[in-house]
Amino acid sequence: MRQYLDMINHILNVGQFKGDRTGTGTLSTFGYQNRYDLNEGFPLLTTKKIHFKSVVVEPLWFINGDTNVKFLQDNGCRIWNEWADENGELGPVYGAQWRKWTNSEGKEFDQLKSLIDGLKENPQSRRHIINAWNVGELENMALPPCHAFVQFYVDNNNRLSCQLYQRSADAFLGVPFNIASYALLTMMIAHVLDFKLGDFVHSFGDLHIYNDHMNQVKEQLARSTKALPRVKLNPNVRDIESFTIDDIELTQYNPHPLIKGKVSV
Repeated sequence: MRQYLDMINHILNVGQFKGDRTGTGTLSTFGYQNRYDLNEGFPLLTTKKIHFKSVVVEPLWFINGDTNVKFLQDNGCRIWNEWADENGELGPVYGAQWRKWTNSEGKEFDQLKSLIDGLKENPQSRRHIINAWNVGELENMALPPCHAFVQFYVDNNNRLSCQLYQRSADAFLGVPFNIASYALLTMMIAHVLDFKLGDFVHSFGDLHIYNDHMNQVKEQLARSTKALPRVKLNPNVRDIESFTIDDIELTQYNPHPLIKGKVSV
C-alpha cells in the first residue's frame, strides 16, 4: 500500500488549507489517482489496522438496496451512525440508487442487475456503470454520495477492473475503507462471472486531510508497510446477491496497531 502513503505525502506537500462544510478545516488537493493490482494482494492498509468486517458489511448493504443503518449496526459497523435519523434512515443513498434509481416519472432502474447482465452479455461494452449521484434526489439524502461513479472494464485477457470516481475523500479515515470496499466488490463480481482479477483504480476530486488528523497521518508515515493480506470467497456462491459475511474471509493480515481519529460530520 505504498500508493496510499505516497498519496498522503502528496497532500502534505501540495495541499491548500481550506474551510469545509463541517467546520473542521482541511488540507486539500484536487485531482489524484491510484491504481492497485488485485493480483498482488488485497489492498487493505497495513500501516494501521482496518476493521475488515465494516469493509465487508458496507458493500453487502449496498447490494441489498438497504438505506437503514440497522443492518450495519447489527453487524458491528458504525460508520454511518452520525448521519442517520432517529429511525436509522438515511434517505435514498447508495443502496437505493444502485437498486432502485428513480426517474422523474417514477420508473425504477436496477443499476446493479443491469451491470451484471451487461458484463455477462457484452463484456467489451464501455457502459458498465453504476452512478449514485442522482441529482433529483440529492436533497433527500442524509449525505450526498462521496464515492459517486463506478465503471467496470474487461480487458482482452478476461480481467475485470474497476474505476471509482470519488468526489470528496477523507484521506485518513474514509479512503482506506473505500479502497478495500470497492476492491472487494470487484472481486465479488469477478468471482460470480468467472472473470480474472484486474486493477482497482481510484480517482479523486477533492482529496483532503482534516486538520485534526495531521498527527495521525504523520504517525502512519513513520511506519513501514507490510505484506498485503488475501481475501478468500466462498466458491459455492455464484450470485452477487447471495454473498453473506461468512462467505468472505480475510487471511494473512498483520497490520500495525489501530490509529484513532474523529469523524467530521
